[in-house]
Amino acid sequence: MLQVRKSTVGWATALALTAAGLTPASPASARPTIEWQPCVKDTPAQDTPVEETRAECGTLSLPVDWSRPRGERFDLALARRVATDPSARQGTLVFGPGGPGDSGVDRVVNGSSRFSADLRRRFDIVSFDPRGTGGSHPVVCARDLLARQPQLIADQAQFDATLTNNALLRADCRARTGPLYDHVDTTSAARDLDAIRAALGERQLTFHGSSYGTLLGQRYAELYPDRVRAMVLEATMDHSVDTRAFLDSQAATVQGAFDEFVAWCDRSSACALHGRDLRAIWAGLRDRAERGVLTDPKRPGVALTPFELVRLTHKEFYDTVRWPGLAGWLGAMDSATVPATAPATVPATALPTDARAAGDTVASYPFAVFCQDWSLPVRDYREYAAHLGRAARLAPDLRYPPALFAIATCLGSPTPVANPQHRLRVHTKVPLLIAATVHDPASGYDWSRNVARQLGRHGVLLTYQGWGHGSYTTSVPCVGATVDSYLIDQVVPARGATCPAVDPDV
Repeated sequence: MLQVRKSTVGWATALALTAAGLTPASPASARPTIEWQPCVKDTPAQDTPVEETRAECGTLSLPVDWSRPRGERFDLALARRVATDPSARQGTLVFGPGGPGDSGVDRVVNGSSRFSADLRRRFDIVSFDPRGTGGSHPVVCARDLLARQPQLIADQAQFDATLTNNALLRADCRARTGPLYDHVDTTSAARDLDAIRAALGERQLTFHGSSYGTLLGQRYAELYPDRVRAMVLEATMDHSVDTRAFLDSQAATVQGAFDEFVAWCDRSSACALHGRDLRAIWAGLRDRAERGVLTDPKRPGVALTPFELVRLTHKEFYDTVRWPGLAGWLGAMDSATVPATAPATVPATALPTDARAAGDTVASYPFAVFCQDWSLPVRDYREYAAHLGRAARLAPDLRYPPALFAIATCLGSPTPVANPQHRLRVHTKVPLLIAATVHDPASGYDWSRNVARQLGRHGVLLTYQGWGHGSYTTSVPCVGATVDSYLIDQVVPARGATCPAVDPDV
């Protein structure tokens, strides 16, 4: 399962002591290296530029528990594409994947065209699978226990059953995964990130984190402020909120995304429901889901629960290019014949079906990370119901923000969590660049503004006035150019800088 690699223990001890502010008894004999090899599966996207370099893959041996560097170890999976112009190379840009549970290795192997040609010319693009996910010793759990997790909790009996099942699930995941299960928090991942920096031979870190990857960037900046060369936080998360603030923000964000979709449909002929009352159509679909008679045209014979209807719809708000397809999907369900008898319902868990593996285990369970980063306690069903009612008032159309599943999944998690919420304490020499979208459907604009306030003079907010989860690739002439200038030349934009919206129909 996990093996101790004696050859790197001395270096790991030195690194762990340095991270703790201590001086090791003797200097490390050598910096660790990553043995890069051609990736077994290098499948660039179709739009990958011809000058793109081949992807290389490697692993880095790291401690499971950074407080015990001589203990068990695991292999962290990485991938890179070297700079396309060696004569112009400035260093390495490390990308922090989102999720939790997204694969940075896949992002690089499938093509690093997420970044501009100028960045790819000047920087090696490196990313990784965070500990406990993907190819970095993933957390594995019993499939049947995962399937018992409710999308929504209906009463006190189900609340108690969820607590019981969550305890069984944690024990099962720990037994199947090994000691790493208890150390998949983002503070541990930030120490991994500094080990990556050292192994790459970089004196300071150049980093671009997206969505959940912004938590990694924030934590790294707190732990290693002098090692930050430049750091972009795109679609950032606010890791200072409690249960109520977390849910309220998510409910308002989800409703705001729906409002923007409705407004687009009202003005755009590209919407299949243009000229019709979209809110009334949605209300009818939600009512059919409540009655168990809403079928998904993509999965004939399968009924959508109200929560699943919202979750699948919410995913399509992430990029405006998906909006026409979403309108078509909603229209197809609206015009479909209501079945005489209720069809089979979707699985009880909201875990995406493509994350499940055959047999009795699941390859990766990202909520293990989330539940070690967030303390979101709910005392009983009465308090849960109050949260549910408030979410329905803040999001009258959607009512069930996907964040509710995160709350249920983490019920009963041991406290204190490994990486608890707190106000940021960052003192970097170069301000962090927060790239925020006003109508972001997942990382609400209020989160970015709150993070900017916490950073003070150590952060600058760049606002994109448009839509979507992220802005670097959406607003190329403005956000993209500003981010590139910051990463390449450390040019910090003026405070209050904004970029205009890009019309979804253009």
